Amino acid sequence: MEAFLNWVKTVNDAVNGAVWGLPGLILLIGTGILLTVGTKVFQISHLGHWWKNTIAGVFKKNSNATRKTDRKTISQFQALCAALAATVGTGNIAGVAAAIVTGGPGAVFWMWVAAFFGMMTNFSENLLGIYYRRRNKDGEWSGGPMYYLRDGLGKRYGKKWLSPVSKVLAVLFCCFAILASFGIGNMAQINKIVLNMDAAFFQNVSLGNIPNTEINIIHLIIGIGLLIIGALIIIGGLQRIARVAEIVVPFMAVAYVIGSLIIFGINIKQVGPMFVSIFKFAFTPAAMLGGGIGVLIKKTMTQGFKRGVFSNEAGLGSSVLVHSSSNVKEPVKQGMWGIFEVFFDTFVVCTMTAVVVLSTGYIDLATGSPVGDLNGDTLVSQAFGQYFGAPGTWFVAIAMLFFAFTTVLGWSQYGSKAVEYLFGTTGVKVYKFIFVAMIVSGAVMEGGLAWDLSDTFNGLMMIPNLIGVVSLLPLVLKVTKNYVDRKIKGKDIAPMLSYDDAIQAETAQHLDED
Repeated sequence: MEAFLNWVKTVNDAVNGAVWGLPGLILLIGTGILLTVGTKVFQISHLGHWWKNTIAGVFKKNSNATRKTDRKTISQFQALCAALAATVGTGNIAGVAAAIVTGGPGAVFWMWVAAFFGMMTNFSENLLGIYYRRRNKDGEWSGGPMYYLRDGLGKRYGKKWLSPVSKVLAVLFCCFAILASFGIGNMAQINKIVLNMDAAFFQNVSLGNIPNTEINIIHLIIGIGLLIIGALIIIGGLQRIARVAEIVVPFMAVAYVIGSLIIFGINIKQVGPMFVSIFKFAFTPAAMLGGGIGVLIKKTMTQGFKRGVFSNEAGLGSSVLVHSSSNVKEPVKQGMWGIFEVFFDTFVVCTMTAVVVLSTGYIDLATGSPVGDLNGDTLVSQAFGQYFGAPGTWFVAIAMLFFAFTTVLGWSQYGSKAVEYLFGTTGVKVYKFIFVAMIVSGAVMEGGLAWDLSDTFNGLMMIPNLIGVVSLLPLVLKVTKNYVDRKIKGKDIAPMLSYDDAIQAETAQHLDED
């Protein structure tokens, strides 16, 4: 087993270095910049509009944001919560802490940069997901990068050679999404749950390992418990996942933000040095990284970008797999929910983690170096324990449990949609069985490998998805302009809602319900 894991690590390191090298980062951030410029900085220029039509709309009486109009769909808010369930996970807590420990305080700045441009990447993905979605044989909406690759890129430009290429890219995306669902969406999340639960509640308890193995018995017990709970929810499909997500995600996110703000308030004198260190070490290598611009790019920027994408998933094309099941009629409106998703995930939750790590003395703000030998997996838990005692450690462990476990639930849906595209709805049942079984594997495997595999699968998903998004940029701009002209400028023009004439006509009839 050890020899096999070493082989997996060697292969993964080679692939990871390729997909997360300079070309991959240029593709990721370059796409976001291109979309931001093309839409005239929509995330800023129409900030009031997208805010009013997303989270602010949740608090309006009888808002369509929270009301389902079709039993085969989920509400716009449920779609957001299900997507946030998959994005707000260990990347927001352990991932951010690890990025700071490895890449220095400057990694936070590059996370923000990735998120700012990622807002428009996620916007475009969701817009295309709604525009190219269709009903499956069970009457449910199915959408995602595989559909806008096949039916968008493959047919829009009238080039015969593009059709087979786009179909191959669609299949590759689905294969990478399925693999990623076992990595970022399952094993990495479960592994962090187990580590934090063990550190918080079982520090003084030892049952040892299973004879002749390195499998920790406590980790195995926790994994089996999570498997049972996960099976009960995942088998219920998207409707059940969405119901759990809309209860758990807002509650835990607000609780975590409040706890972080209390720590920030206690260390308010560190606010100046903290932000200085973030901007200073974004462009100057921290002491532990050594000198040289090459090291800076490799460590600080790469850690910031990778952990940012691991957290908010902008560019992966993953969250659109659940956003496409929304009851929304306007592609741009679901795109705006994508903007809010990235904003909340990175600028709110990830920033709170950075505040906790940087304001509590674990990082020397003058040099950017860790103080002592720090473990990014449990660093936030230590920080909360420092100020709230044992209850603080318990709180982070519980927060990690809910954040990470809802991520597992959300990614089970992502993988299901990818499997549905490749093998039909029958294959989804087999996939769910395998996915649930992999929960135990995540509980007992070595954490570093699970995290590294997740990074690699993220990068592999990113490539075909961003090829599709960039290629369909003219359509994104056209649909966005159509929406702005109608909804903001008040022009009387026909809406652009779907690539399919029948869906366009059907949806247009019910547009007032949106």
